[in-house]
Amino acid sequence: QVQLVESGGGLVQAGGSLRLSCAASGSVFSINFMGWYREAPGKQRELVAGVTSGGTANYADSVKGRFTISRDSAKKTVYLQMSMLIPEDTAVYHCAADISSSSSLRRNYWGQGTEVTVSS
Repeated sequence: QVQLVESGGGLVQAGGSLRLSCAASGSVFSINFMGWYREAPGKQRELVAGVTSGGTANYADSVKGRFTISRDSAKKTVYLQMSMLIPEDTAVYHCAADISSSSSLRRNYWGQGTEVTVSS
């Protein structure tokens, strides 16, 4: 069984920074794509940033230049460094990962979510 455990959310003032972490544990054979999604009240879940196993990152236009995604393959962990936060970044942030548990079993997993609140 695979689990994704997030940490690092909280309350921060506009202009501040937070760093989210997401660690995979359990039957992890290999990790392909890892990413962060967010869900704000009344809005659909959106992809904030993602990174491939080769290290290629992509970002939503709304966070480009402010957020940085990175991964530590040895630790099976993905990070999201968020800077210059604005109230519109307030949401529950979910980690997601495309994980192979064996040579024949591959699926997407989701973390439980961590709340980020940015006050103005």
